[in-house]
Amino acid sequence: MIRILLVEPMNLLRGALAATLSLEEDFDVVAELGCLGEAPDMARAVAPDVTVVNVGLLAGDGLRLLGRLSVEQPGCAVLVLAGPDDPGRLNRALDAQIRGVVGTQAAPCELVRGIRRAARGERVIDAGLAVAMVAAPRSPLSARELDVLSVAASGVPSREVAARLHLAAGTVRNHISVILRKTGARNRLEAVRLAESSGWL
Repeated sequence: MIRILLVEPMNLLRGALAATLSLEEDFDVVAELGCLGEAPDMARAVAPDVTVVNVGLLAGDGLRLLGRLSVEQPGCAVLVLAGPDDPGRLNRALDAQIRGVVGTQAAPCELVRGIRRAARGERVIDAGLAVAMVAAPRSPLSARELDVLSVAASGVPSREVAARLHLAAGTVRNHISVILRKTGARNRLEAVRLAESSGWL
């Protein structure tokens, strides 16, 4: 049996997916969650073979939580469900070593096939999303710059960003200057909006 952890914020869709997947004789949906925050602990409890996650949950702390799940459950493949308007976020997810992506426009049989392939250790890339992912602009920001921008997105001043990231205030100011130059943004707020819309955050 392939044990599946399903993480989807929309109750109706989550229920429909669980019902569809449960029809497969070799699938066992062992848990369903509406948010990614509970996923690492749930995965520890139910030991899934595949975790299916909505790409919208990868914003903010989502990739960090996914990374934690992957470290704690190295035998669990992560498969992301995504639409064609999320190429930037998908590229970041693939960099974080998820096993693959399946499009929300795909037929249910494609998701079933993707889960089986992921469980076997194969890479799964939806053909319909591949073109959009290749065409999407890659983030020009370093990992540390993305950390700074992510904390700055909450609207806190530079000294608070520095305190949260254990950096000097001057270092944060330098990072912000580099971020503005690389993104072409006029201020932090514009840089945050650009990074979020591009799927870099």
